[in-house]
Amino acid sequence: MSTIDRAAHSSAPPARDGARSVAALPLAIGAGLGVANVYYSQPVLHLVQQAFDVRPEIAGWLPTGTQLGYVAGLLLLAPLGDIIDRRRLIAAKALLLALALVASALAPGLPALIAAGIVVGLLGSVGQDFVPLAVQLAPEARRGRVVGTVMAGFLIGILCSRTLGGLVAQWLGWRAVFALAAALMALTSLAAWRGLPRVPPAVTGRYTELLRGLGQLMRQHHTLRVAMTTQALLASSLGAFWSTLALALAAPPFDLGAGPAGLFGLAGAAGALAAPLFGQFADRSGPRLAIRTGCALVIAAFALMLAAPTSLIAIGCGAALFDLGVMASMISHQTLIHGLDAAARSRLNGLIVTAAMVGVACGTALGTWSFAQFGWRGVCTVGVLAGASALARSLADRSRT
Repeated sequence: MSTIDRAAHSSAPPARDGARSVAALPLAIGAGLGVANVYYSQPVLHLVQQAFDVRPEIAGWLPTGTQLGYVAGLLLLAPLGDIIDRRRLIAAKALLLALALVASALAPGLPALIAAGIVVGLLGSVGQDFVPLAVQLAPEARRGRVVGTVMAGFLIGILCSRTLGGLVAQWLGWRAVFALAAALMALTSLAAWRGLPRVPPAVTGRYTELLRGLGQLMRQHHTLRVAMTTQALLASSLGAFWSTLALALAAPPFDLGAGPAGLFGLAGAAGALAAPLFGQFADRSGPRLAIRTGCALVIAAFALMLAAPTSLIAIGCGAALFDLGVMASMISHQTLIHGLDAAARSRLNGLIVTAAMVGVACGTALGTWSFAQFGWRGVCTVGVLAGASALARSLADRSRT
């Protein structure tokens, strides 16, 4: 047993009473503001394309690079929360993120903007740091409610970032989106430093041991590998849809700006916030059935949009439906894998989220290419295939425990 694992089984020093009195809402706001930075580039993509006079598939490297940076942050930076005081970690990452967003706002060309976007994604993993902090601070009797509130803030941050980014870009330009985000993260850093309590690290050990443990978990648990693959396939539909929606709505027959494109984030938020109801469904019928139902919702949503590619109503309904399917599957996957190893739940959660973000990044790249080659129908086809592949992977595992 490694040093990390031995420490995980030992009792960590309890948080002081004052620390446990921290309200869930500020943590939820921090989680939402942190993760939102990964998605601001999506509703402004067509403005960036016009500003630098590049093809859509070239401009698509901005959200793709940001997503890849976020994946790297989940793998390389998020585990630091197990061995470093999370207050210091959150405050430092938020401040550095503000500086990266300033660099994005001042970028003189697309290569510089993409480079800054990668750093924004890397440090945008700060949103995930609020979730284990909530687990550590919450009293046992209120832990589920507190963590649920923080996760709701996390989901709202993802989806409403597109609305905020689109509206700000519509009125003030795309550079103003990153400038505003920088100001918000500077305030988040200050609030974290002044408002969060010091909390002892959950485990002791070396950072390298923590990273090696991730690979050991993947080799040990077949169920984890299936969950990661299935969720990555589903999440690719998120990347394909949201990275190209602004481009599609700016083109004929819609000819709409960044503001209306961002408003579709509200439809996605409505669907995602209904996803926790699948937790009860998973308890009654088993998480695997809930996962497969989520896959079916993704297929149905993109089939609807493929059948009516010029209908704004179909796009709005599809956004709500497939976001519900993806988020419901994520919650059900988390229910499934958290029972694999009680001493490694934060690392297990990090792996499933990383897999999902790899899927989003791949979907972003594939979606922008499909839009450039085949238009909006190509994007919808990618979504149908993503849902069908995820369903097939899950069904193929029906005989495994």
